[in-house]
Amino acid sequence: MTAQTRPLLAFALGDAAGIGSELAARMIADTQVREAARLLVVGDRRQLEQGAAQSGLALDISDWDADRLQDVALVERRNIAADEVLAGHGSAVTGGAALDNFASALRISAAGAAQATCFTPFNKHAMRLANPSYVDEIGFIQAVLDTDAEGAEFNVLDEIWNARVTSHVPLSQVAGLLNEDLVLKRIRLTDETMRGAGKPRPRIAVAALNPHAGDGGNFGHEDDAIIAPAVARAAELQINVKGPIPADTVYMRAVKGEFDVVLSMYHDQGQIAMKLIGFDRGVTLIGGFPFWIATPAHGTAYDIAGKGMANPDATRNAVLLAARLSSQSGASLAPPDEQRRAIAAEIVRGAEAAA
Repeated sequence: MTAQTRPLLAFALGDAAGIGSELAARMIADTQVREAARLLVVGDRRQLEQGAAQSGLALDISDWDADRLQDVALVERRNIAADEVLAGHGSAVTGGAALDNFASALRISAAGAAQATCFTPFNKHAMRLANPSYVDEIGFIQAVLDTDAEGAEFNVLDEIWNARVTSHVPLSQVAGLLNEDLVLKRIRLTDETMRGAGKPRPRIAVAALNPHAGDGGNFGHEDDAIIAPAVARAAELQINVKGPIPADTVYMRAVKGEFDVVLSMYHDQGQIAMKLIGFDRGVTLIGGFPFWIATPAHGTAYDIAGKGMANPDATRNAVLLAARLSSQSGASLAPPDEQRRAIAAEIVRGAEAAA
């Protein structure tokens, strides 16, 4: 790809107390990434330099110039100093900087000055210390973009996708949250998102909630009363869907190639399966918004932070997936120069005010 055809990704630095800074530095130096995309790194230069030192890299990155084509550039946020970071220990400071970086990257992509957003791992506890109203990325994105669009998280591992009906809620609440319309809505969103990702007729498997899909009502009635009718309604809409399928076999069937995506009923039902299949390769992809948003599926890895040991595979996969999907969807850098300049000026002013 030429510089003009490679997509430009807004790449936000995640929690500074974790492995995110190291991973960002590794992505900047990664040959595969550089061949597939241009990176607009969003965060504090001091944090990025710390990550480069941890990974044994020497980086030379210029500041973002909205009027110039750059392979790699930095959107300086000036929101966290090195002496405010203790490796392995998230805080309100590290959580606040991660939120600021992510919000800036989202605004850049929403304005059309980047074609997708990526970010290195966040820590939800640290982010809640900084912003108690923070629940998860979906709600934060909706607030930043001022939209009621229903985004959803997908886990992507090679050619296998996982989606969810419910996400960051207590397990004790899951059954009470399920209803036929919600399950149908999630099936439709899964179908639409995967079509947008280049799969024209995705094969969707809907996981059962209860053991053995309820075993005819012996182990719960949700599968027969809620999930099965939703699947039937989706099939009437010409969606290629089957279910409910017992959760203890559905992922094995997907791995063998029978399905493209599994729709799980709750967070860990899918996350455990996907991370067992390939923890160091998985990507979390957020769809349903005007641009793609991707991050490695693993967390901040506080236990190895600052040691130069982070595995870059999942982060590389996240960047490459965002680049590929942006190219497939035809996303382009379309705003007028004055709009890009206005975005750059706003972000620079914000960084200077925080310094």
